[in-house]
Amino acid sequence: MPSGRATFFATAGTLALLSLAARGVPDDIAAGLSWRLIGPFRAGWATAVTGVAGQPDTFYFGAAGGGVWKTTDAGHTWSPLFDQGPASIGAIAAAPSDPRVLYVGTGQITTRYDIAAGEGMFRSEDGGASWQPAGLERTRHIAAILVDPRDARRVLVAALGHVFGPHDERGVFRTEDGGRSWQRTLSVSDSTGAVDLAADPLDPDLVFAAVWQVRFRPWLSYFTPTVGKDSGVYKSTDGGRHWTRLAGGGWPEGNLGRIGLAATRSARGTR
Repeated sequence: MPSGRATFFATAGTLALLSLAARGVPDDIAAGLSWRLIGPFRAGWATAVTGVAGQPDTFYFGAAGGGVWKTTDAGHTWSPLFDQGPASIGAIAAAPSDPRVLYVGTGQITTRYDIAAGEGMFRSEDGGASWQPAGLERTRHIAAILVDPRDARRVLVAALGHVFGPHDERGVFRTEDGGRSWQRTLSVSDSTGAVDLAADPLDPDLVFAAVWQVRFRPWLSYFTPTVGKDSGVYKSTDGGRHWTRLAGGGWPEGNLGRIGLAATRSARGTR
């Protein structure tokens, strides 16, 4: 980093601390906070996590190399739920309207070339006790799942596709029957897949999708930029049936990398 930028960041950090001190924030504000490992002690790194509204001690996580795990006591104990499916998990979601309905997308998303592909979507209707295949077997890497809060059968899925070459099974897919059939509603190119989804918390028909143009190679992968001109953000106002690419207004141009999304509602509208 150039020394000028380093000086700027150091100065900005100092000013931020002085600002907090001026507002009377106590020095021991974080004294009672600590981190501890709650397990499980196998499964690789976590790639996806979801909770259950109204049940603060129950949540699930999916791992890069260890399937899906569940806790009902805030992480004191864990149970494996997904031994019959591919180990690599890319996304997991519980239906807001019925927390017994779970969706899992297999195949992790990462910038590493040592990446494990999956076998599509899986669905459970009994809180993870049993699972059924739910399509999209050829998408290989599923990054995000968005369940409509009004209907557990209505789901959007962001799929990256084959990371080592051109592939047509990429983009955003939509189902209205719980994964029995799918329609691809956003397709950018055979080298660009979808990697994230977010919806307005007050308007589930207002949805955003991030797409990523990326090509991995088994050699020198860490030295090859994972960016592309087709990477960007799309917006839908009809629940993911149709999409419009967002541009302008200060959005950067040129090659972009992987983009993560979050949506909230403020006094000035969706942010």
